[in-house]
Amino acid sequence: RELPLVEVAKTYRFATEAGDATLADLFRGRSQLLVYHFMFGPDYHAGCPSCSSIADGFNGFVVHLANHDVMLWAVSRAPLAKLQAYKQRMGWTFPWASSYGGDFNFDFNASFTEEQQRAGDIEYNYRRDDPVMGAAMAGGPDAGAAELAAMTGTDVATYVREREGLSAFALEEGVIYHTYSTYARGLDGLWGMYQWLDRAPKGRNETGPWFRRHDEYDDKR
Repeated sequence: RELPLVEVAKTYRFATEAGDATLADLFRGRSQLLVYHFMFGPDYHAGCPSCSSIADGFNGFVVHLANHDVMLWAVSRAPLAKLQAYKQRMGWTFPWASSYGGDFNFDFNASFTEEQQRAGDIEYNYRRDDPVMGAAMAGGPDAGAAELAAMTGTDVATYVREREGLSAFALEEGVIYHTYSTYARGLDGLWGMYQWLDRAPKGRNETGPWFRRHDEYDDKR
């Protein structure tokens, strides 16, 4: 909250269930907007399983945020029809917009082009040469990245062209300001499942991506 407000001068457009929308429209009358950059690229066949695990918590608290002057949206680059089909599969009701064909995800360092990837021209999480990106381009992705990529129906290079993140915006006297963005481990606090595991006797107790989408577990209790 002590960071400077940075005016958003570019006009971004999104596809939503209610039709075409601007970034200002996503505020829906509130003065604050939180955007979760959900990893679901145009070539994905399903949403990222880790983002899906995080988003499982959105339904419950989005109404509380909306009634406290904060709108929460997920935004992804996949076309709206793909997002809607996946949203229905997951049983989610929170608002989800498509930025397909636009610069929004790229401008907020949540998506990268294949050319950027091949050139190593990547800045993610406020640093260069992200280790997952580097591993993917070197042909030696870690097992976790390969497994998650397979779960989205893509190869690793395609999978990691999308990245998870959260961006915050304020609307003051008709002007939109970018106030904050966080990525990678900065999102741990949003991952409700881990907040519970951190308090369990064995903690996270993991060696890789053990989680699945909530409709993919054998035991769905």
